[in-house]
Amino acid sequence: MHTLRLLLLAVLTTLAFASTTTAIDDQLSPRDPYPDPEPEPAPDPKSHKKPSEKPKETKYFHEPGTTLELGHYDARYFNGTIAYAEHRAALRHLIRAYLSTFRALGVETWLAHGSLLGWWWNGRIMPWDYDLDVQVTAATMARLALYFNGTLHEYHVPGNKYAGGETPSSDEGSGEGDGGKEKEEVHRTYLLDINPHHADLGRGNGANIIDARWIDVSNGMYIDITALAERDPVASPGVWSCKNEHKYRTTELYPMRRSEFEGVPATVPYAFDKILSDEYGPKSLTTTEWAGHRWEPELKEWVMVPGSPHRQEHIVEQEDGTVVVVVEEIIVTGGGPMPESSETPEHQ
Repeated sequence: MHTLRLLLLAVLTTLAFASTTTAIDDQLSPRDPYPDPEPEPAPDPKSHKKPSEKPKETKYFHEPGTTLELGHYDARYFNGTIAYAEHRAALRHLIRAYLSTFRALGVETWLAHGSLLGWWWNGRIMPWDYDLDVQVTAATMARLALYFNGTLHEYHVPGNKYAGGETPSSDEGSGEGDGGKEKEEVHRTYLLDINPHHADLGRGNGANIIDARWIDVSNGMYIDITALAERDPVASPGVWSCKNEHKYRTTELYPMRRSEFEGVPATVPYAFDKILSDEYGPKSLTTTEWAGHRWEPELKEWVMVPGSPHRQEHIVEQEDGTVVVVVEEIIVTGGGPMPESSETPEHQ
């Protein structure tokens, strides 16, 4: 009897130990580090979107219209188009404020595209231009986004009208070579707005090829700022480009040249002539009639030709990535050179 009890106890102890060991082994056994992924849910038959399709890139900057003129205002601050006789002066203040502010901040920037072409001819904005173009490096754009995005910058040009309505003589004027002309005081505020997509290396759907803008908050006129980067340093070392695929070699950009544009210090690329010829063709440096204007070498100025029709084409990229070529025929009225200006900006 005693022997039977001992045998039964031994059997129960063995079974309990085996059960405990199995439980411990289950707890300590390694898990599969690469489990099978959860199966994707079945697509909704009512949806036209593919399961792997990415959402479309949303355009950040918006304009009030797609015409050549309306396409060069920021929709947030647009309150009406500016007449031909006034828009060049508005652009002049725009670029002077931009160049002077960036110079004060120690930020490298240089003229590009149509603004560079205007510099080549006479250091001024071409009278048919609706906007301005400048460039920076991608590293500079990242710095601007980190420290200066959304900042407002004040711009002030003092007038030269004395109390009582008198104007100073030519040697008392506030600007070099103003000839004693009366000038109105100018006070503007500009916004530096960085596109959240500025760090994207690729073009995407084309809706965000402009990396930043310098915007006049009183009327919506702006400067387009694009960033250059070595987008494929392995396959194409030393080749810089923007998202719109304008490409430059390092030796074409550097060393930069110091110059002036609209009366303030400016910087231009080293091989400016090659850059302009590649973009606009060699004739852009010699053609003396364009967009209803004629180059007058004695005046060193583009003069409007009254009643001269001309066609202009420009590309409009829609939010969905489609590209539309808009062709406009413009009849130029009036005539004569654009008025000179010699205001000296002050920045606060």
